[in-house]
Amino acid sequence: MAISFDSNIPIYIQVMDYIKKEIVSGRLKPGDKVDSVRDLAMRFGVNPNTVQRSLAELEREGLLKSERTVGRFISENEELINLTREQMAFSCVSRYVREMRTLGFNGEQVLEQTRYYVKEKMNDDGE
Repeated sequence: MAISFDSNIPIYIQVMDYIKKEIVSGRLKPGDKVDSVRDLAMRFGVNPNTVQRSLAELEREGLLKSERTVGRFISENEELINLTREQMAFSCVSRYVREMRTLGFNGEQVLEQTRYYVKEKMNDDGE
């Protein structure tokens, strides 16, 4: 499962974001063991040093914890995971609203479009 990388964003940040999404979505659960650097590098199709940097940053943020000789694990700090999820959601909404404004929508129109999409499209698509 190789990721399609955006050339405008450093790869290590994109790998971090991918892993964060796996954590905040619940696909990776608190306490789960993270694959090795080598395995992740192969899966993402990137240099192991890039993966190492991503994992080190996630450790620094507290989303991963390292147990010497055993490996890395997803943090069991659910408050931190929920906070990260909220921050990521805010970032998505912020990008969406900015883009809608560049299209000429005002705040109320953005809300109307969002309501329509949620009501009509998300329910129809099974999202």
